[in-house]
Amino acid sequence: MKTKEAISLFQTYQRSNHRKRTIQSYLPMLNQFKAQYGETEFENLGSDEVYRFLESMTQRSVRSTRRLRYAQLKAIFNFVINRCDLDMKNPCNTSLLLKAFRAPKQSPRKIFDKEAIDEIIYNTKNLRDRLLLELQARCGLRVGESLKIRVSDMSERKIVLREPKSGKEAEVAYLPEPIAKRLEEHMRTNNLVPEDRLFPVSYSKVRTMIRELGKPLKILIRPHDLRRLLLMG
Repeated sequence: MKTKEAISLFQTYQRSNHRKRTIQSYLPMLNQFKAQYGETEFENLGSDEVYRFLESMTQRSVRSTRRLRYAQLKAIFNFVINRCDLDMKNPCNTSLLLKAFRAPKQSPRKIFDKEAIDEIIYNTKNLRDRLLLELQARCGLRVGESLKIRVSDMSERKIVLREPKSGKEAEVAYLPEPIAKRLEEHMRTNNLVPEDRLFPVSYSKVRTMIRELGKPLKILIRPHDLRRLLLMG
């Protein structure tokens, strides 16, 4: 079996079993691997070819991306070997590759207490920024989800989240009444119409805003830290 045929088999499996976001994350590696080894017999691929390919593809990448590409390629080999009952070992399972693409050490993330988060929220200088923080800390929304919300997604105390990170087509978030009222005030004050985004700002601007709000408290805080407090609570 040619490598391009093995990749096609894996992609057919993906379309029936994986989320769209997962499928898309594999595409750069799959396309490049097929371009380089598509005509090679799959069973003839060894650890040397895999190592050269991964090194070439990820030489300028951070360690987490290198590990991701390694894990993806390893998953493809595992799938094809098992599905086709091939008499070969996964070439990704050599000590050289395991060491070169080992997972980075994860440092424990600090969970901030509710009082610190409350103080950060109350220190915001305008209603828009406060709402962005409250949607994360009080309602569990991700920054990316908040920034995609349009006026037409609002319905009293509910928000329809389009293309959430879960991979579903849509999800519904429920708002505490005070936040729902502040959102109504925000929309009314800014004369927003149905197709307008509630928060027409970039992720980097929100991240910078949250970091600056943490400085008076001498804490380094990131957007997801707000949501983590709700999830842990």
